[in-house]
Amino acid sequence: MEKLIFEKGRKGRQGVVPPDNGLQKKDISSFVPREFLRAKPIGLPELSELEVVRHYTNLARLNYSVDSNFYPLGSCTMKYNPRINETLSQNPQFCLHPLQPWEHIQGVLEIMFNLEKLLCRITGMGRFTFQPSAGAHGELTGMLIVRAYHNQKGRVKDTVIVPDSAHGTNPASAAMAGYKVVEIKSKNGLVDLEELHKHLNEKTAAVMLTNPNTLGLFEKDILKIADLVHKQGALLYYDGANLNALLGVVRPGDLGFDLMHINLHKTFSTPHGGGGPGSGPVGVKKELARFLPVPVVAEKNGKFVLNYDLPFSIGKVRSFYGNVQVIIKAYLYILSLGKEHIKDVALYSVLNANYIKEKLKDFFDVPYGKRCMHEVVFSAKKQKEKGVLALDIAKRLIDFGIHPPTIYFPLIVKEALMVEPTETESKETLDYFIQAMQKIAQEAENSPDKFHNCPKTTPVSRLDEVKAARQLDLKWQP
Repeated sequence: MEKLIFEKGRKGRQGVVPPDNGLQKKDISSFVPREFLRAKPIGLPELSELEVVRHYTNLARLNYSVDSNFYPLGSCTMKYNPRINETLSQNPQFCLHPLQPWEHIQGVLEIMFNLEKLLCRITGMGRFTFQPSAGAHGELTGMLIVRAYHNQKGRVKDTVIVPDSAHGTNPASAAMAGYKVVEIKSKNGLVDLEELHKHLNEKTAAVMLTNPNTLGLFEKDILKIADLVHKQGALLYYDGANLNALLGVVRPGDLGFDLMHINLHKTFSTPHGGGGPGSGPVGVKKELARFLPVPVVAEKNGKFVLNYDLPFSIGKVRSFYGNVQVIIKAYLYILSLGKEHIKDVALYSVLNANYIKEKLKDFFDVPYGKRCMHEVVFSAKKQKEKGVLALDIAKRLIDFGIHPPTIYFPLIVKEALMVEPTETESKETLDYFIQAMQKIAQEAENSPDKFHNCPKTTPVSRLDEVKAARQLDLKWQP
């Protein structure tokens, strides 16, 4: 096991030695109050520069990323993102202060203006705001727009409907916007039209859906759903987390959705994970554009300006204009793919998921056996009968150098294993994953006891997760 850097230190060792500036401790006390000065050394570890470099380099190697191995985390689109987009987005000329006059930032404003047009063409929406910082922030922004729209119409609506296959952020976002949340049960993995019809009424403000849904299934009745929702004067919200499956093939706006968010950090070329940076722009049909947060970018007399003239705007939802670096990467990504190849993202992600499903359907249960879209949800139900849980399978996968898929979600699938291969993985990588899963299924059948100590190839093996959650120990003590 890797030692802490404190344990590696040896008295007297040192790396870079700062030059002596002749400043003595007594001189420091003349301009720093004595109560803020240390009475004794802080106790930092003493190491050579080489030891420090090796320590942190080795720690970095313990991190898992899509750069090193397969990362099939379902519903998260952990795909490879071209490094050229990272490099170009970090061009020093984009390092601008957000309070600079709009005349000085014409290049960035033009990129935001053009990207908005491209996203409108891809999604079928009328306008976008780039202010939301992530997908859930986009959902909240969308629900605030829904509320402003109904208030402006003089309607009293207090309920939002979500299916039981929804992402957990959907009901949370609706509740934060002040709505009551009604969950409806699925039928064969899809929205049950009878259940929807039963709960839809004049109090319904919106229905929140993702399509394909979290089971990786396309809602084939989406046009009927949209019609039912609109007949009640409600709006249909699209959770864009699974947009990867539709790019260039189907537009949410054409399916009847009135507003949506996009995860630029999932779908459009920003590495996902690590807490950011994120971007969850919200798109709306033209009728809802007057409620967007301000400012929006507009073109006026050949110049790009920040337009605050939206009298029905919900106001700002974050400081300034959005995460510009993520916006730039998305713009580069779309331009590099072009109209001809952007649909390849959807076609290959769907192909890869179905390839995995067909190869593993005899080893793991597939609760909803239809053709899937970009992700497939297996169940470890029959492995559980042998004493091997989805959690055990996830831990065992680590020994094969593969990041575990999402487990125990969606909640409507018992012992769920949710796999999203994305479009960027090769057939050889998929075959290695399939072989690993087949071997794991055979091990679960023949020697289930070996799973309880997995993983075995990592510095730390199986943790007591309940204890770790309840008794956090995050501070090193000498």
